[in-house]
Amino acid sequence: MKFLGNVLATLVGIFVFFMLFFFGVILIGAIFGGESEGVTVKSNSVIELDLEDIRNDYAGKYKDPWMTIFSENKKVGLSDIINAIEEAKTDNDIKGISILNNASSLGMAQSKALRDALESFKKSGKFVMAYANSYSQKEYYLNSVASPIYINPVGEMDFKGLSSEIMFFKDFQEKSGLKMEVIRHGKYKSAVEPFLENKMSDANREQTTALLNSVWSSITADISKSRNISVAQLNQIANGLLARTPEMAKSQKLVDIIAYEDVYHNAIKKALKVSNDEDYNKVAVVDYAQKVATTSQSFDSKDEIAIIYAQGEILGGEGDVNVIGEGSMRRSLQEARKNKNVKAIVLRIDSPGGSALTSDLIWREIELTKKVKPVVVSMGNYAASGGYYIACNANTIFAEENTITGSIGVFGILPNFTPLATKIGIYTEQVKTHENSANYSPFVPIDEKFKAVTLEGVEHIYKTFVTHVAQGRKMTFAQVDAIAQGRVWTGSEALKIGLVDKIGGLDDAVAKAASLAKVKSYSTQNYPEYEKNFDDLLANLPFAKSKADFIKEEIGEENYRIMQEIKKLQARKGIQAIIPFEININ
Repeated sequence: MKFLGNVLATLVGIFVFFMLFFFGVILIGAIFGGESEGVTVKSNSVIELDLEDIRNDYAGKYKDPWMTIFSENKKVGLSDIINAIEEAKTDNDIKGISILNNASSLGMAQSKALRDALESFKKSGKFVMAYANSYSQKEYYLNSVASPIYINPVGEMDFKGLSSEIMFFKDFQEKSGLKMEVIRHGKYKSAVEPFLENKMSDANREQTTALLNSVWSSITADISKSRNISVAQLNQIANGLLARTPEMAKSQKLVDIIAYEDVYHNAIKKALKVSNDEDYNKVAVVDYAQKVATTSQSFDSKDEIAIIYAQGEILGGEGDVNVIGEGSMRRSLQEARKNKNVKAIVLRIDSPGGSALTSDLIWREIELTKKVKPVVVSMGNYAASGGYYIACNANTIFAEENTITGSIGVFGILPNFTPLATKIGIYTEQVKTHENSANYSPFVPIDEKFKAVTLEGVEHIYKTFVTHVAQGRKMTFAQVDAIAQGRVWTGSEALKIGLVDKIGGLDDAVAKAASLAKVKSYSTQNYPEYEKNFDDLLANLPFAKSKADFIKEEIGEENYRIMQEIKKLQARKGIQAIIPFEININ
């Protein structure tokens, strides 16, 4: 026994040694890696616009410096990319931007903001050129700002208009016994429609059609201007699939040159006056953005505009770069409010909504902040439902033309497995001291009185939501109710009905905030700083992610996404103010 104990102690010691060694290597690498001088931009360089790792507007930062060392904080957000492109306009070492086989996960509003930055870069007299083996519709929208546009001789072009697909589960529930009890307010609150019907309601089809048409109008207007093709002709091209091959795309003037990639690079060399047998100087946009972000700048004034990023679903807790939590959001608003150097606040929102309670807590903090300093909202891809809830009381609201916004409505979903349980021989009974003392059980048929009480809660949240919007937007309750009911609008539509004040991007919102604060010279300060602990750190290490990667590899990307959506539904507690459905525009 003593021998076995010694063996076990030795094994444990070896394990501990290797764990300490492992973390020590990571720590040393992180520290010394962080001390590197960074990228050096050579003269006569071209920025390569690779956006594969860019998903959020804000890359995040942490209060604890140790967390910063271990986190993915070294990556940059879209706001950093746009700032870098703005800086490159006056950087004598940068001569142009190359968009080469770019594949991104950016939303439509983000793509619009980036496209506008590239358009501004072109006006400085520098070139933007693009090449792709094939163009998806979204990628072509971004690449269409370039001149010239190249395509591979055996490539293809996807230009056919927009669509959205919704799956319905009514019959599946009846056949399987897995039923979702739905309690809602708002005829357009179609997040729950798939559980109630087998086809799309007229109200849902109406809002989805209007949404797609509005987004498409914004896309074609920009392409029309860049490519000098009428919107009517672009619609004919989409209807007839008249640009599906490289030759057809060129004949319709959507691309300029059909060639292999080496020809494209030779064209860049010619623009840079570099011989074909030499390499030209390139710098990745992420590296350049990091260089710009870490380069110290001197400002004549101590005045600041705080930019607080609210991105992801609203779930509560501390939050992070992918989740909006009341912890980091309320703390950021309080810090900016108390900081004498901060003269105004811009809240950048990219959220489909989520927890009604958390939304209300953030709304209240904005209400308190607005009494001290101007608060301006800038909407990204989404500012819907709970995302709009936290925006509605700002002094001024900006949206992009294709920002998905509104969805002023609430709902609750209660899974009920009673039919399934009965089918397989499981029965449940409850014993209670009072009529309403038992909690909701998914294994007992829903009680009508319980449903009535829950509906009362939904109605209360809806009334509170509409009242907040009415007060913030200086409208009557009836006026808001008429455009609410859970309906989704684009930014351009929201402008017409009074849900937003102006069409514009983050820069426009910052300029407005400075104007309201009556400051002309200022710097910007990004928030939140997330408070994370060692457990959060472990969750982000590569070996901790292997389980998710393994599952994704085994069941595929689409099935993994469905599984994640189910997990999201399980995580949603209480009444929800979230966008009606996940909109994947194809």
